[in-house]
Amino acid sequence: MAVKEGETQISMLKSAGVEFLLSHEGQVPLSCIEGKTTCLFFSANWCRPCRNFTPQLVHLYTTLKTMQKNFEIVLVSLDHDDNSFTDHFKSIPWLAVPFDVDVKRRLCSKFHIERLPSLIPLASHGMDIEEDAVKLVEDYRADAYPFGAKRRKELEAMDEAKRQGGKLEELLGREERDYLISRDGTKVLISDLVGRTIGLYFGARWCPPCRSFMTTLKDAYNELRICENRILEIIFVSADRDEDEFRSSLDEMPWLAIPYTDRTRHDLSRIFNVNGIPTLVIIGPDGKAVTTDGRAVIAKYGSVAFPFTESRAAEVEAALQKEGEGLPNQVKDPRHVHELKLDIAKAYVCDACRSQGRHWVFSCDLCDFDLHPSCVEGIKQ
Repeated sequence: MAVKEGETQISMLKSAGVEFLLSHEGQVPLSCIEGKTTCLFFSANWCRPCRNFTPQLVHLYTTLKTMQKNFEIVLVSLDHDDNSFTDHFKSIPWLAVPFDVDVKRRLCSKFHIERLPSLIPLASHGMDIEEDAVKLVEDYRADAYPFGAKRRKELEAMDEAKRQGGKLEELLGREERDYLISRDGTKVLISDLVGRTIGLYFGARWCPPCRSFMTTLKDAYNELRICENRILEIIFVSADRDEDEFRSSLDEMPWLAIPYTDRTRHDLSRIFNVNGIPTLVIIGPDGKAVTTDGRAVIAKYGSVAFPFTESRAAEVEAALQKEGEGLPNQVKDPRHVHELKLDIAKAYVCDACRSQGRHWVFSCDLCDFDLHPSCVEGIKQ
């Protein structure tokens, strides 16, 4: 967003009719923001997205002030009246433009505000105006400082380095934490997982599809831990609503988790572009992502698709097709009155041997009756 040559933060505000700012102690001169990286926060008390975003911004503001950054935020209220503005201002720790309908209209026009909330960083020298930083703050929090397109490119490059760098400790840990936790409180060093296939399970207790998928994931996990000497580890990345809910989720899980209070949960969702749950990201033994759609692979093939690469999934699919070609399309079995047709299923229980099966099955269209191909009389396996 371009500004006039020679225009500063203060002159931009003055040109819109702002003569002074407000703090919680009273009026302060415009000169109090001189030389600082200043963000104009366009918000309103009636705006639900503003109310959702404001706590994140308060945390960022407090963090940067603690770090003694030369930084300030100025509220530009789009509330309907002075009383609403006063209530709004009480809830935030930064400065504000005095409530004035004409001033807010000029500022919205000057900075091309089209949605709320908007967070517009002004460079300290006043020669340019950066892009709206709301998404940047949502994605990176205090790391977003000093904002703008240049900072976003730097942060995205760091994400890419973590995604492709093959360094598990950097991806899953932090400077102050080099471990994961289990449901009994045991701390497991991330370094002990190097060389294993890792599944990052993004889920939550409140999510019905997560509860359904977790049963499938547990089956695959337990089968591989028994048969493959613990070469697979699952790490829970919680999207639960609070720590109590997280503890309830973890109590049902045989695997490890990122601690709930650790922001790495948020970082991993951003790094792997997780937009919904459940999601399973597979990390190979080299520490690099194999697939971000491990959920589909495990739901379709189960543990047999390990290590869950595209090539292995293709091998399993080809083997299944070959197996199906060797089976009749329909059979008669003396244990059931109706004809049984060849089908494929994610999971079922055989009515002959009572053990669980998946993939090829002979099923009755009329009854809840299923047989393993190996349990059908007259079919050689």
